Amino acid sequence: MLERAADAVKTAVSKISKGLLPACLAVGLVALTACGGGGQEGSSPAGSGSGSGPSAKVKLQLKWVPQAQFAGYFVAKEKGFYKDEGLDVEILPGGPDIVPEQQVANGAADIGVDWVASLLAHQEQGLPLVEIAQIYQKSGLILISKKTSGINSPADLKGKKVGNWMGGNEFELLALFDKYHLDPKKDLQFIKQGFTMDQFLTGQLDAASAMTYNEYNVVLEQGVSPGDLNIIDMNKEGVAMLEDNLFANKNWLSSNKDVAVKFVRASVKGWKYAIDHPDEAVDIVMKSVEQGSTTRDHQLKMMQEVAKLVLPQGMDPSKIGTIDDQLFKQTADIALKFGVIHKPADLSTAYTKEVIDAALK
Repeated sequence: MLERAADAVKTAVSKISKGLLPACLAVGLVALTACGGGGQEGSSPAGSGSGSGPSAKVKLQLKWVPQAQFAGYFVAKEKGFYKDEGLDVEILPGGPDIVPEQQVANGAADIGVDWVASLLAHQEQGLPLVEIAQIYQKSGLILISKKTSGINSPADLKGKKVGNWMGGNEFELLALFDKYHLDPKKDLQFIKQGFTMDQFLTGQLDAASAMTYNEYNVVLEQGVSPGDLNIIDMNKEGVAMLEDNLFANKNWLSSNKDVAVKFVRASVKGWKYAIDHPDEAVDIVMKSVEQGSTTRDHQLKMMQEVAKLVLPQGMDPSKIGTIDDQLFKQTADIALKFGVIHKPADLSTAYTKEVIDAALK
């Protein structure tokens, strides 16, 4: 049960954050590293700058294909922020068959990007992983409905057809239903949603799941006006689960803490630059995307929405990457209640603030 739950979470988490038009799913993706890749080779602590000696090699495993969802890392590499820290960083693309946690656990990568729920599930399986920075401070998951459906609040979902990708993506919605005392088996029709927005656009769904940086824009690109839509935000409802974080293998981290600090510091600098220069950031990202899989306009919209998750309104830019204890616990509590994990997460070992705190000094 545990392995099946974790695998379901991983599969769905990979798909939900795709951020590309559906045609992209057909593109064959191959992992660029072998399982026995030995992520520690060449990863000895780096000097204070690029001229202080051999660069420390770091492999970053993305959770999906190159896109604006990961702009900060591509910017940090392109602008030389990693090089300035004495690092030689290789960014490994993800895909539907690549599990970042497994890649980092087996040494094929040194640091990975994934959602916290997936990380918790793999930690429970016994993989020696620990979060070192929380890049996305908010959830990008929303429920959208046409105003003509009459869904003005979550309570109005009763009797409606509500869609979600399922397979692990449904936990925030289950928490939302629970908050409003809605039984998803009796009070509404909880329907498996495809990876296009066709069901919503054709009226087969009254409310559909969407990521702010992907599916929501897909709907708008089909000619739907924002004024014709109602949005239920998981963050505002208090049922949000944290998404993209940076994690490392505990064994690698124990002997490469200085490298991890340098990597996180340069990555945060990359994210700050990307947020301040979205057009340039997208131009950088477009150099790495699969040709024909997306458009610059779609990636620019994604960048603009991703920026709101990395640096929410009112947040001090100097705090990018910090780990919020309360939000992490909220994510872990929801994960436990709805079966992502089967015992309470040990928050004292699930993440460490030592790396991000040192990086932000």
